[in-house]
Amino acid sequence: MNIPETYNQLDQWTTVMFLYNSALKAINTKIEILNNEFIHLYNYNPIEHIKSRLKTPESIVKKLKRGGHEVTIPNMIEHLSDIAGIRIICSFSPDIYRIAEMIARQSDVTVLVVKDYIKNPKESGYKSYHMLVSVPIFLSDSVVDTKVEIQIRTIAMDFWASLEHKIYYKFEGQAPEYISRELKECADMVSALDDKMLSLNEAILECLKEGGEKPVPEKTEEVDAEIIEKLRNGTYHEERQSSGSNGIAMGNVIARLKLFTQNEDVMTIRSDGRNQGTEVILYLPVKEREKADV
Repeated sequence: MNIPETYNQLDQWTTVMFLYNSALKAINTKIEILNNEFIHLYNYNPIEHIKSRLKTPESIVKKLKRGGHEVTIPNMIEHLSDIAGIRIICSFSPDIYRIAEMIARQSDVTVLVVKDYIKNPKESGYKSYHMLVSVPIFLSDSVVDTKVEIQIRTIAMDFWASLEHKIYYKFEGQAPEYISRELKECADMVSALDDKMLSLNEAILECLKEGGEKPVPEKTEEVDAEIIEKLRNGTYHEERQSSGSNGIAMGNVIARLKLFTQNEDVMTIRSDGRNQGTEVILYLPVKEREKADV
């Protein structure tokens, strides 16, 4: 980033912050377009929300002093990589790497540094995926490459990191040992929660996939006559002993019965879990029809 030396300090500061703010807008726009494209192609939204911020002058001064640097604008540009920062919050951990790859493929985005704290968490338990990128800012008479730090993490990771930051801020980075230990335990619980939610999501997608392979017949004649007869006698009862039962077959029965009865307001389901399987009892009031219709 080249700032004319003829500028005074105030002009230099204003120009630098203008460039960083422009870089934030450029990266934000790219991410929003990628997210919208993903929704358009796959009907899935990998990004929950996006946060962006410019570091305050107070934070910039503190970080420069903490690093042993003189507080100057050239030092700020050279030694600080997170003046412009964007945080992308995802639902599940695989989305993180998918989004990072999409950003890296942008022809005018240069990836300078990658730090994967998901595969290699910090000692504190912190997890996130960091990318330091450079994006060109096109001005009226020049193009200025400007750095932006991108952090990508899940909702659970962001929850822990945000609270951990607030707690450590109160102790000015010198929290008691037992606080650090408790925070690390919380980080482990959050990581387990992330894994569990991902597993549940994959199981749901698998169920939907299996359900899609068993289409509901369009003709009422294909509904099992024996099931219909049991319904007319009082109740329909089906017990599945397989522990892997996921209720998809029952869903097909319900859908078929809707077609037969031509009535949407039809059903109550009671499900009781068992160690070796699942019992599903379905009560369906069937409206009497004209004999000619049966």
